[in-house]
Amino acid sequence: MTPVEEVRALELSLLRESVRKDAARMGLLLAKEFCEFGASGKVYSKAEVIAELQAEHERRIAMEDFFSQMIDSCTMLVRYRSVREGEDGVTVEALRSSVWVMRDGRWQILFHQGTRIGASAGGSVPVAADGES
Repeated sequence: MTPVEEVRALELSLLRESVRKDAARMGLLLAKEFCEFGASGKVYSKAEVIAELQAEHERRIAMEDFFSQMIDSCTMLVRYRSVREGEDGVTVEALRSSVWVMRDGRWQILFHQGTRIGASAGGSVPVAADGES
């Protein structure tokens, strides 16, 4: 499995309730100094994200327009659009980005950001000219 395939699989796993509710698994996936800028505008620490996910109601979340870029041999930026059905039945979309780092032989998320977009905003996440994704 290539680093891109591995990180994409890990990012996808974070959309599954079984992983999101597993505090030990999340503890391994999030770097010690992890920080998230949430779609709501709130800034979350690793501990806050893990606690929030324990209380989260089940959500079906899809990943679209995945793009990745190696920054160096141990750092990767990923971007994608998430699509989920809100509790009121309205589709909620967000542009997301994560910075993954290779530490102790495993990938961990160092940073994540989500920015909500309106249904009319649409569009896709820009792809590099070399077509890496």
